[in-house]
Amino acid sequence: MSQIKIYGLKDSLKGHQTKLSDAIHKAVVQALAYPVDKRFHRFISLDEENFIFPADRSGNFIIIEISMFEGRSIEAKKSLIRLLYQYIEQDVGIASQDVEITIFETPKHHWGIRGQCGDELALNYKVSV
Repeated sequence: MSQIKIYGLKDSLKGHQTKLSDAIHKAVVQALAYPVDKRFHRFISLDEENFIFPADRSGNFIIIEISMFEGRSIEAKKSLIRLLYQYIEQDVGIASQDVEITIFETPKHHWGIRGQCGDELALNYKVSV
């Protein structure tokens, strides 16, 4: 399981949501062997007064938070981060300088999905990649 939050300035995100979602999903599918039909993205659009960041970032600055089941290898997570930078710059035009990424891993039993505890779900993909 993987859920992704993308934070950014309201005016900047408005023009990039579809391309950002596509670039992020492409990286997740490739790095984590994630099913193509599973996409859980939430865009959090903020006004300038509610999104403070350093002066060396542009108005395209975004923060990506990824919540997922624990169990992926360090190399899979590093691959995901590298691919996110690559695809976001290549497909969306947002420079790596303007992207920060955090991965939060939790045990499956900390999730509730479709009326079940996460560790009781039958998944159609592997978490241990």
